Amino acid sequence: MWPTFESRRPSNPVPRRHTMADTSSNFAESDAYLSALMREVRSVSATNAVLSMGRRTFFKLAGGSAAGLILGFHLGDAAFAAETTDDKDQVMNAFIRIAPDNTITIYSKCPEIGQGIKTSFGVIIADELDADWNHVVMEQADINPKVYGSQGAGGSTSIPRAWDQLRQAGAGARAMLIAAAAQAWDVDPTQIAAQDSVLSHAASGRSATYGSLAAAAARMPVPDPRSLKLKTRADYRLIGKRYRGVDDPKVVSGQPLFGIDVQLPGMVYASFTKCPAAGGKVRSFNVDEIKAQRGLLDAFALDGTGLLVEVMPGVAIIARDTWSAFQAKSKLQVDWDLSEASTDSTSKFSAEARKLATRFPEKPDDNVGDVDKSFAGATKTVEAYYEYPFAAHVPLEPMNTTAHWHDGVMEMWVPTQQPDRGLPLVAKVAGIPQEKIVMHQTRVGGGFGRRLVNDYACEAAAIAKKVNAPIKLQWTREDDFGHDFYRPAGYHQFKGAIDKEGRLDAWQEHFITFTADGKKEATGANLTDNLKYSIKAPNLRRGKTMLPLKIPTGAWRAPGDNAQVFAAQSFMHELSLASGRDHVEFLLDAVNRDVAELAPKDQSVNFSPKRATDVIRMCAEKAGWGKAMPKGSGLGLAWCYSHAGHVAQAVELSVDANKQIKIDRILVVLDVGPIIDMAGSEAQAQGASTDALSTAMGLKINIENGRIREQNYNAYPILRLPFAPMTIDAYFIQSDNPPTGMGEPAFPALAPALGNAIFAATGERVRQLPLRDLGFSLAI
Repeated sequence: MWPTFESRRPSNPVPRRHTMADTSSNFAESDAYLSALMREVRSVSATNAVLSMGRRTFFKLAGGSAAGLILGFHLGDAAFAAETTDDKDQVMNAFIRIAPDNTITIYSKCPEIGQGIKTSFGVIIADELDADWNHVVMEQADINPKVYGSQGAGGSTSIPRAWDQLRQAGAGARAMLIAAAAQAWDVDPTQIAAQDSVLSHAASGRSATYGSLAAAAARMPVPDPRSLKLKTRADYRLIGKRYRGVDDPKVVSGQPLFGIDVQLPGMVYASFTKCPAAGGKVRSFNVDEIKAQRGLLDAFALDGTGLLVEVMPGVAIIARDTWSAFQAKSKLQVDWDLSEASTDSTSKFSAEARKLATRFPEKPDDNVGDVDKSFAGATKTVEAYYEYPFAAHVPLEPMNTTAHWHDGVMEMWVPTQQPDRGLPLVAKVAGIPQEKIVMHQTRVGGGFGRRLVNDYACEAAAIAKKVNAPIKLQWTREDDFGHDFYRPAGYHQFKGAIDKEGRLDAWQEHFITFTADGKKEATGANLTDNLKYSIKAPNLRRGKTMLPLKIPTGAWRAPGDNAQVFAAQSFMHELSLASGRDHVEFLLDAVNRDVAELAPKDQSVNFSPKRATDVIRMCAEKAGWGKAMPKGSGLGLAWCYSHAGHVAQAVELSVDANKQIKIDRILVVLDVGPIIDMAGSEAQAQGASTDALSTAMGLKINIENGRIREQNYNAYPILRLPFAPMTIDAYFIQSDNPPTGMGEPAFPALAPALGNAIFAATGERVRQLPLRDLGFSLAI
């Protein structure tokens, strides 16, 4: 077995491997899942309580002398009891393990998808533990939702959901260590100090390392979480400093951390080909020719479940190596039944949306005040139409899963953002109880929301049931492009009114989007709630029209906000110009309007006009807002409330006669609560800004007759290093508010800030993405 991913704790039915427990209800649809995520993260932000925990939250295991102290955290009493197997190991999902040599192993429960969560989780626990970071070793935890709860990464929720959970795990371990020292030294526990993995008693001069007391600590009573005094921001010793990612040396040296790296004895390799038009089925394929190819072991058709999030019909090819599988795949000829396949066309969608734009729906979704009266009496009115395209996720690591059906168990190695959400789907596809699935976490080579869906894991399970060996299902880059869950395009017709005082008085928005079932918006195609909180006018009306869609859509980095903020914040700039007021002051006035009907109905929503004001003002100040700019240069600013974060961004640039853009500086100011890892947070802010620039400049998915035209990076020009901005400055307003996520918030406001800067430099208003369709390009 490949040692990198071998589970360390035993459980039946498979010796030396961890058995999955039941999960809560499955969110098969990404939009429902994301809605649940955002409800939870908002609740976290409002109450500073991720989970409700009782007396039995913490549990301990006194092991042999080599085991030291093992502490864990669990979410339900069913997971409390330790489990003993033939080799006398006890099964539990511990966060902390302290060895006699003072090595502290901390287990990260959530997937590492490049966002630095494995480092940050360790820092949070180690700070409350008062550990020496140099003694800490980070490991990926086994997957067990019954013990850990949600083990997903998505919606910038990993840290806010686990914040109190992790801190209490560290504080609980620290309390048990102090209790052990107090008993050994016969002193009052309150007189013992803990710092850098050492306990000390000043009055007697005694001291001891955590490792030397670990075994004794494991015999101490487990503290009631309610009795633990957690640190305030002033007490942090580790949180907020800069850290190298715990896996960075392994990543840069090419060590096997990712799903694509998994190797097992006797493993074979699989490809899976689906209809290029979503919904197509296999009639037949050239099976004899394919099986005759060099290195081929088998080829067969799968009917699948017919669900896009599980297994669609296709042809599986089994080979001795990936090359042989891909070579045979290139010779595959399938007769597809297209009777139920997609005939979607982006060009037709765009044309239809423009026709519908001015026909405001009869039944608005939001209707505040008297919009028509405001327009009739307005000093100025402004109308504009904005659109943005479908987009693909295209993470660097294509979809893959290794699966082995043996001994009545489906054992899997999956690079997924949502392992626990995939468990019930795999159980359904494989036709086995969920308890018979063993799913190991691997590092994930990029997600951006694509790996919230576990279709590739379901495909691997379906194939593995037919193969008497471990199989690695490996998608090609073309598979990734052609079978994504795309960010949906969107079309917005705006109309705004400015009153005699130059204030925003009315906002009307007709949102033209998509539906997969004719009843509700397609996944990721709903109007984001975040704009409902951040765009305020005393008279406001919003409505939507939905176009039918068969192409699958899904959550895409900063779902909803990623493109809708471009449209809304760009139009806000148009309105500020019409008002004759300074853009920053116009934004601040709108943010702070007291419109009771637009206040968040959910009390857990952490939107704050003051926090919004602070990031906008700081961004303007740091950017030098109002300074004189040379001809052909411009400074643009926009802001957003996204995934519980308050963020403002500014772009300074110049544009030449050939519409080449030179980015001089990007600036981002964030209020996402206390920063855990400053280096990681800066990297996330810079990475999100770069990703947003790349998307705004050149990324677009075209669909014709249900088929994706862009099949690789040559047609989907991700930003290359020579064109990346040299200066991206990130600033953080830190507070005592609970931390929110970093992966999403720094993305949405970049595109409108870019467009507003282009207008300031050239007078040309950008109302369409990507910019390359308008003739713009980036200069080196």
